[in-house]
Amino acid sequence: MRVLVPVVVLALMASCDRTESLVFSDYHDFDNRVWAMADTVKFRFQIADTTRAYNLFCQFRNSRDYPWDRVYVNWMLQDSANRVIEKSLLSIRLFEKSGKPLGSTSMGSIYDHHQVILRAYRFGSAGRYTLTFTQMMRLDSVKGVPSVGFRVEKELPN
Repeated sequence: MRVLVPVVVLALMASCDRTESLVFSDYHDFDNRVWAMADTVKFRFQIADTTRAYNLFCQFRNSRDYPWDRVYVNWMLQDSANRVIEKSLLSIRLFEKSGKPLGSTSMGSIYDHHQVILRAYRFGSAGRYTLTFTQMMRLDSVKGVPSVGFRVEKELPN
């Protein structure tokens, strides 16, 4: 019992740290688990504190019927005046060469991948920002993609 209490307290503290660091988190669901090339996904979020560093993540979900071992996603960060601040191509590995899915799962056949876009990023000014994702698989539509999400967390001190 004496050992169990500190373990439970530490677990609760770690959970609180993650909750307190969360600034924004949302998902966009695709009809029929198909991400069309024309489907540009936009997330709008607010940054109030420019003295802090932030970590930005792409949250990608795929099913077993996704046909390739990785996905390529363009992302673009814009400020409130729609100026492009940062952009890049993201490559997320979804399956091992053997075909075994990577990522975590709590929904059976759906796998979650959390890929860092920017680490310890400092925003130049407070205000509204937009993060945009587009799939870059060179096909009109890609099956096996239930949703894509975006998450912003305050960077916690070590």
